[in-house]
Amino acid sequence: MIALLRGKLLEKRPPNLIVDVMGVGYELEAPMTTFYDLPAPGADVVLHTHLVVREDAQRLYGFSLPQQRDLFRSLLRVNGVGPRVALAILSGLSNDEFIACMTDQDVDRLTRVPGIGRKTAQRLIVEMRDRLAEAETNLAAPRHAESAPRTDPVGDAVSALIALGYKPVEASRVVRSVAGEDLTSEQIIRHALRSLSGAVS
Repeated sequence: MIALLRGKLLEKRPPNLIVDVMGVGYELEAPMTTFYDLPAPGADVVLHTHLVVREDAQRLYGFSLPQQRDLFRSLLRVNGVGPRVALAILSGLSNDEFIACMTDQDVDRLTRVPGIGRKTAQRLIVEMRDRLAEAETNLAAPRHAESAPRTDPVGDAVSALIALGYKPVEASRVVRSVAGEDLTSEQIIRHALRSLSGAVS
């Protein structure tokens, strides 16, 4: 299994990114919590990875911290939670917020994540509470590097939310309600996800 990649960041277009490792370009998917922490394209980067192998595809997922990857793996063990839903959870909730949801049994907030219905949210709380001690080691928030502005941050933000499972109309509405002239796509996505999850910005 590929556990770590160290190379040059070639491209980042949430939720996808490409890393050049000695001339080989690796395409990965990552949660927004990782994108907030990425340097500008062209800089060196280290990503902790998880490889999902299926009959029809092999997908590599990247994380800026090993704790993020561990939480992703824990989420995958919950019945009804696949990689897409796990990425959406990690994109919409910080580690503190996720653990608070588990502790407070906040089903309503979890159901705001695309792909999570009420039954899945309840199952998630029951199964993840048993792993809460492990999850609590992930409370330290990463320091997020400044990202290079894109030519169309609003369009990129809408595309990223759609890729995370939100409906196009909903993604467009929320992005345009939080977009500002000087915001990068990652910053717009951060505000949009907080709005969608019901968090206070």
